[in-house]
Amino acid sequence: MSIEEELHEHASHAQNPFDKRVAATMAGLAAALAIVTVMGHMATTEEIVHQQRASDQWSFFQAKSIRRYESEIARDVLSTVQGAEKAKVYAKNAERYAKETEEIQKQAKELEAESKHKGQEAIRLEFGEVFLEVAIVLASLAILTKREPFWFAALASGGLGLAIAASTYFIH
Repeated sequence: MSIEEELHEHASHAQNPFDKRVAATMAGLAAALAIVTVMGHMATTEEIVHQQRASDQWSFFQAKSIRRYESEIARDVLSTVQGAEKAKVYAKNAERYAKETEEIQKQAKELEAESKHKGQEAIRLEFGEVFLEVAIVLASLAILTKREPFWFAALASGGLGLAIAASTYFIH
């Protein structure tokens, strides 16, 4: 095939309205895929950050619990010996640490719940990605085979992918 014939063939393909529709669909699907992918990565990052913060809170909880326990031991030892005044100081410390650990534990549980929520969001976004990727493949097949059923399947898969990704922000 000569260069002129090849150019003429490509020009005739470019004028085909079906190819133009499918190509426009593919461009839209690719843009949607890029957005959903970035949102999925952000949700995964937020999940990890919240999990790390929860882990930090649990470490803080453990440190406060140890301090409370040590204060209780000091209180018990001093109350049996002679330091009743000093025992009161350690008793107050133990009470304070007990209250602080309750709040720390509550914060850690809230951070764990937020991490879990972000993880669920990330999973939905990743499923949306899969359907958008399949849609792009189906649209490519539509152009290659010149068959509309592949294009309709691409539209359906893309719509499903977008719906799943959008559900991330509407379903809690």
